[in-house]
Amino acid sequence: MSEHLGDTLRRLRKLSGLTQEELSEASEVSVDVIRKLEQKRTSSARLPTLHALAQGLGVELTTLLGDPPGARSEGDGDSPALVAVRRAITPAPFAPGPDPAEAEGLSIAAVRDRIADAWSEYHAAEFDSLMKSLPDIISDARRLVAAGGDGAHAALGKSLQLGGHLAVRLGKTDLAIISLERAIAEAEMSSDPLLTPMVCNSVAWAYQRQNRLTDAISVARYAADRVKSGGLATAESVKVWGGLMMSAATSYARSGDYEQADRMMRAAEKEAERVSTLPASEDNRMVSVFSNSSVRIERVRLAVQHGHPEDALKLAKGMRLSKDTPPSWRTWLLLDVARAHTDLGDAEGAVKALESLRRVAPAWMRHHTLAVSIIRDLWELPSKPTGIRSLAEFVGVAD
Repeated sequence: MSEHLGDTLRRLRKLSGLTQEELSEASEVSVDVIRKLEQKRTSSARLPTLHALAQGLGVELTTLLGDPPGARSEGDGDSPALVAVRRAITPAPFAPGPDPAEAEGLSIAAVRDRIADAWSEYHAAEFDSLMKSLPDIISDARRLVAAGGDGAHAALGKSLQLGGHLAVRLGKTDLAIISLERAIAEAEMSSDPLLTPMVCNSVAWAYQRQNRLTDAISVARYAADRVKSGGLATAESVKVWGGLMMSAATSYARSGDYEQADRMMRAAEKEAERVSTLPASEDNRMVSVFSNSSVRIERVRLAVQHGHPEDALKLAKGMRLSKDTPPSWRTWLLLDVARAHTDLGDAEGAVKALESLRRVAPAWMRHHTLAVSIIRDLWELPSKPTGIRSLAEFVGVAD
């Protein structure tokens, strides 16, 4: 069961070391509203109020609203599937390691293909399925490392990186950091010079989710400099460097330095234009998501999150998404466009974007807390926009 908004607000406020009065001053939201939310005398608030509270707390709006669940919950404890993921990432101390003989019949190429397919599952938000397949993939990669196969460390590093991403989506950021630190250790023993920087990008993202923004910037910039020092001569190197620049920009924006974030995103977008002109590997499914489309989508997100809805809509207008844009990025773009229209008071434009979102990702939209909040705000308008009833009934907020 997801945490009540009032409980989340109280927990985040205490983590920030703020009293209700101090949060009121930082967010310009009345103490009475904060008190009612925390005491559960009201279960929701208008989106501008929630956005102001999130800014006062120094967190993303989705952190306050609660991220959509990455997989079905099974009570208070971890599900058996999650326990299996934990055991694969963190084997018990003093437990016997994998027997090299167990690697007989396994091949690096086959395991790499399974890892690439698992990343595709991740980007399609098929987390339940991924939780079932990932433990075996990690275990097989460990067997290859024990047998001393060429490329085994890279395979294990990439599978542990995926474990870190999955853990973040499941709200287990401490497990994510452990998995990613182990991924870096494997990457450093591999022959792939881009693998460590790629994992560093994941670490920076996990730090962002923990609100460790200074650490996120430091890791992303260090890794970006490491890639650049090796030269940006291939599509892969540009993608990894660009992904790190985008990550650092996001943390700068979260820290309140929107101008620095915008400069970095513009530099990344300019570099993305070179990707199609450079040689690329045959299988780039495990390389950083970086293209003109991904940079523009992230610029839209930063603009709308930091109070520039007009810029967000200008950036999104007429955008053509590349074929390698993951479904999850497409859904976020539509949600950000809906939010920008809402911020500008354009209810009809918001409904149009939300209708597109329902066609693209209906299940995702139904449980996404921000989508539901936007629809609830539109539904409660005195003059309801055309089409909002169908959306409100779809997500369960209609009278």
